[in-house]
Amino acid sequence: MTEHVWTYRSTAGHLAGADLTGYKVEATDGDIGKVDKHSYEVGDAYLVVDTGVWIFGKEVLLPASTVIHIDADEEKVYVDGTKEQIKNAPEFHRDKHLGDVDYREALGTYYYSAGGPLGRRPV
Repeated sequence: MTEHVWTYRSTAGHLAGADLTGYKVEATDGDIGKVDKHSYEVGDAYLVVDTGVWIFGKEVLLPASTVIHIDADEEKVYVDGTKEQIKNAPEFHRDKHLGDVDYREALGTYYYSAGGPLGRRPV
């Protein structure tokens, strides 16, 4: 059900191999932090965002399909979702969850299943 969650949208402007580390990340209602780590592998693409003081130094994992647009000139990544929706996603711990298939399934379901907080199907 969530197989397309880990792939960038064709309209996002992502270029394979582009380094997004350090880019600011903007939710639909404001800044949520900076890209600390990312993957651009097909079917396994994501952003790890360091939220700084916004969520007291925690990180969030965002599936690549949440990326609406990448602005290389401004070094910003715009994502689909509000700060509250992102904050309420299943809690992420890099050492525990980065390669965890069950966590990824839960996160994908949170963001994209019908009736989820974004109320739509995978893109």
